Amino acid sequence: MPPRLIEPQAPVDGRQSETALFVARGTRRLLRAMKFSTLTELSLASGRRADIVALASDAAIHIIEIKSSIADFRADFKWQEYRFFCDRLYFAIPETVPVEIMPEDAGLIVADAYGATILRDAPEHKLSSGTRRAMLMRFAHAAAHRLHGLSDPDVLTLGPLE
Repeated sequence: MPPRLIEPQAPVDGRQSETALFVARGTRRLLRAMKFSTLTELSLASGRRADIVALASDAAIHIIEIKSSIADFRADFKWQEYRFFCDRLYFAIPETVPVEIMPEDAGLIVADAYGATILRDAPEHKLSSGTRRAMLMRFAHAAAHRLHGLSDPDVLTLGPLE
């Protein structure tokens, strides 16, 4: 008997709050409308995981760090390392987080579960060609492995490749 195909579903790892998931959804909708391809929870060479990595058709790479509350923002400084892996760094927040506390040297997005608005563009700091190539490969491999996992869930038992 041939294997039964399973309806594709996005993986949920359980680390994100409901608010963070809503902000990610709305932010990704905005980015898609802007012709970006996105991945969530992408592992970086540093071992950190970026909340959202967005890839433009010209190979520009943006990282979006989601902060779901004031406490979330104050407890986390790892986002400063993300600049080494992108051309532009943004924060995405729900409307309940005051915009005044967000760093001015990063872009700012306000989002809910249905959409988002860019309040401030991020300054550009171009990646080196070697880092860009490494990030493009990391993005492509992660996207392909995730797609494969959706069509063949048993392959996930072989271990992570990201």
